[in-house]
Amino acid sequence: MEGSADTEEPPLLPLALSRFHISEEFGFLLPDPLTELPAPYRPWMDIAHELPQLITSHQLRSRVHQMPQLSPQQLRGRQELHLAHLVLSFITMGYVWQEGEEGTVQVLPRNLAVPFWEVSQALGLPPILSHADFVLANWRRKDPNGPLEMENLDTIITLPGGESLRGFILVTLLVEKAAVPGIKAIPQALGATLQGDEESLHRALEELAGAIEAMREALRRMHDYVDPEVFYSVIRIFLSGRLPAQDEGVHAPGPPSLRGADPRRAVPAAPRALLGEHAAPQRLQPLRVDAGRAQVLPHHHCHQVHRCGSLQSQGQAGRAERGWPCCGKGAVSTGG
Repeated sequence: MEGSADTEEPPLLPLALSRFHISEEFGFLLPDPLTELPAPYRPWMDIAHELPQLITSHQLRSRVHQMPQLSPQQLRGRQELHLAHLVLSFITMGYVWQEGEEGTVQVLPRNLAVPFWEVSQALGLPPILSHADFVLANWRRKDPNGPLEMENLDTIITLPGGESLRGFILVTLLVEKAAVPGIKAIPQALGATLQGDEESLHRALEELAGAIEAMREALRRMHDYVDPEVFYSVIRIFLSGRLPAQDEGVHAPGPPSLRGADPRRAVPAAPRALLGEHAAPQRLQPLRVDAGRAQVLPHHHCHQVHRCGSLQSQGQAGRAERGWPCCGKGAVSTGG
């Protein structure tokens, strides 16, 4: 029994990066993302590849209305799902902001909203353009065997903004790349701490400090590739998410022209994305849904879940008497 104390196994490392879909080589970047979806999803890809031209010519919304409603059921694996989310999030932002801050829409058409919501649910991502799409999954090598450097990189999907948008995305990608040694050093430092290994801890912390400095150097390149005027006048609006609601989540149904003609046709798990009338874009608000229909509520009421005919809330049950409208049958509302 005495010998057993001398042969105790060291404590296990508390973190394994692979458990969190973090790559030892690429960090938070999606390793070598796919650039094309399977053939059935060609309509999505065709629109996505033409986004800058469709938005600037004010034709994107009409193209989306002509798009067939596709089910994501034929997508296989996380990489195909990530590319689908990237494509649908870019199309959605273009659709909402095509006419600028004064011409936003009140509803998303069913053929865009439903698959976007379903892909989001499969990945555990919000149905909105996020960093996971905009940067982490939106890159490719020009030369597949070349290095992960600016000269050999390009985006998969883009929006209006030209070279400034490309630079904004790819410089941010290079910051993510520079972070990789630091990300790897964190579990090493934790393991060294648990094992009382001061030398290994010191090495890990030096790696982390070096990664932070490399990230700073990479970020400085933003000045070389991004025109601030283009960013603020063209790019920024597409990163705005949507506007907060004005009246605590009370919203009228969307315009009949974009709602389903058949009232018996329900939209499965489709979000009601609300878009207010404020003059300047603000941050995305959270979505809350149930198995049938859903409503997005303002940030300060994000704990509420509205269902047709009832309201689930923490301390706000009285609001059920207001008769909040249900989600549209043929479209997802983005405004009131």
